[in-house]
Amino acid sequence: MSTDLLAIQARAEELRRLINYHNYRYYVLDQPEISDAEYDRLMNELREIEAAHPELQSPDSPTQRVGATPAEAFRVVQHRIPMLSLANAFSEEQLRAWYARATRLAGRELRGFTVEPKVDGLAVSLVYEERRLAVGATRGDGFHGEDITQNLRTIRRVPLSLPEQAPRVLEVRGEVFLSKDAFRRINDERAREGQPLFANPRNAAAGSVRQLDPRITARRPLDIIIYQVGWYEGGELPRSHWQTLQCLKELGFPVNPANVYCDTFEETVRCALAWEQRRETLDYEIDGAVIKIDDLDVQRELGEVGREPRWAIAYKFPPTQATTKLLDIGINVGRTGSLNPYAILEPVQVAGVTIKLAALHNEEDIRRKDIRIGDWVIIQRAGEVIPQVIGPIVSRRTGQERPFELPATCPACGTPIERVPGEAMARCPNWFGCPAQRYERLKHFVSRDAMDIETIGEKLAEALFRSGLVQDVADLYSLTKEQLLTLERMGDKSAQSVLDNIAASKNRPLARLIFALSIRHVGLQTAQLLAAHFKSLDALMAATVDEIDAIEGIGPKIAESVVEFFAAEENRKVIEKLRRAGVRMQDDGGGRDGLPLAGLTFVVTGRLQGYTRLQIEQRIRELGGQVADSVTKKTTHVIVGEDPGSKAARARQLGKPMLDEAAFEALVAERSAKRQ
Repeated sequence: MSTDLLAIQARAEELRRLINYHNYRYYVLDQPEISDAEYDRLMNELREIEAAHPELQSPDSPTQRVGATPAEAFRVVQHRIPMLSLANAFSEEQLRAWYARATRLAGRELRGFTVEPKVDGLAVSLVYEERRLAVGATRGDGFHGEDITQNLRTIRRVPLSLPEQAPRVLEVRGEVFLSKDAFRRINDERAREGQPLFANPRNAAAGSVRQLDPRITARRPLDIIIYQVGWYEGGELPRSHWQTLQCLKELGFPVNPANVYCDTFEETVRCALAWEQRRETLDYEIDGAVIKIDDLDVQRELGEVGREPRWAIAYKFPPTQATTKLLDIGINVGRTGSLNPYAILEPVQVAGVTIKLAALHNEEDIRRKDIRIGDWVIIQRAGEVIPQVIGPIVSRRTGQERPFELPATCPACGTPIERVPGEAMARCPNWFGCPAQRYERLKHFVSRDAMDIETIGEKLAEALFRSGLVQDVADLYSLTKEQLLTLERMGDKSAQSVLDNIAASKNRPLARLIFALSIRHVGLQTAQLLAAHFKSLDALMAATVDEIDAIEGIGPKIAESVVEFFAAEENRKVIEKLRRAGVRMQDDGGGRDGLPLAGLTFVVTGRLQGYTRLQIEQRIRELGGQVADSVTKKTTHVIVGEDPGSKAARARQLGKPMLDEAAFEALVAERSAKRQ
């Protein structure tokens, strides 16, 4: 054997060892040490070696297996038909290559496909005998799984029995998962108890299902989506995957409402690629979209190769998670004085972007997660959200890591920090004198959701502040072209554009101005409530705590903060400067009283089919209604989706009308008609 081949063989053996180790940590311990993307790179490298050198392939290679062997603590279940994993495509070109191979093997053009969000959870099998749930198992190594029947029985959406029209014996396959909110709650609970955090919802779901005590599983809000029939006896099912899914839904199985049927492959590609932009609209994590040939006879004809079916493929999104080293923890002082820790990282690529910094929330969160300087950590970047540190990889610690200590004084102005009982954030109390706070308030004031002065970005805001031209937000309105031209790289045309945008901002709605002032605890939604109620800044400034607290959706904490803000002499001076500059400080109401949902207050709960939560809340506001987070006596209607939880129970208790999406649209139509 040549020296080169010996080196390749050694690398293949090293890759198998690494992959088997990470399989064990991922599938058995539910404690991964590397991201999915890093794992995929190892697996792809091994596949390439084995493809180029078939003589180096071995039957026990991880490329020939699906997951890991079942844990010894559970009874082993043999899958009658193996639970295979899917081949991955990471680009449109690879999707088209898969279709070309399938077409070539079938000997004809193929039509009819399903596109299904690839839920990031734990694959399971449910076997029904005499139409009753008999066995529930994990995928395991694809051929043998773990018997977790009692745990799966605790999941509310798992049917325990099936109607008479179901096949007498039926095996279905699905994905057990946790919503994003449930995942956060579980990790918060584990942090409080000093337990290691789950890296992602998939590991949290796996860790929840693979409990020896079903009572632990029952306490966790697990969900399931059924995506396929494995086999059946004593009955008939359609010969189309899409029609089979509809049949399963009629039998009582939870089928993903986001699934789509596409007639042509071009339509299929567009649909799969679109999910990459839409993934954040879901309340659970997906890491791709699964494409399946719809005709089950064609599926059987194409068969599988190795551990993967030829009739399906997973289009994988760029990874949102990665592992890297936490080099240090810095401190940023926010616009309301909060001391915000942030992670300084060894640069790493996530979703095509090099990440050097990430959010750490607050000191309490760092301690709960036991994040230490020098740790290897898991970071996540979802959509355009700032990357976050999910937690440390404790198994990679060397003993050289050190705990984080928050400084005793503000790093920007040296003022001793304050810790308010019951609040997670430490704060610099120097509201008027701290330069960091004043600069952050300037950045916030010009931002899109505030006064929307689009020509003043972060760099120009910094230049205006550092030059002394703008010391408080009202100074923006007294800027002259001559002053702007003194700034580096500022030309006549750019200066005029800045001034034009500043002038245009004077007529922003009152809610934007209230939000722009950086009143503590007042976000955009609260600012909208305040503007709708008081109609002018003067009326708000004169309001008492009780008057503000009486507004639906606003509590005493916010009310006290608003009153405290306007009581401060320096804040009132800034507001008077804004008034003299001509900034609009009242709303004419915009005709909201004539809108269909005027006077109504809605609470939205559960998973909706036709809207995301943000979409329906925005629609309610556009139609003149108000949105609140909790059901109270002031609530007029509750919009209820799937798995609504405690808010629906509270609505029933108070006798509040509960609407599904169709009833909500009917209410809108009825009230719109009355106003015509």
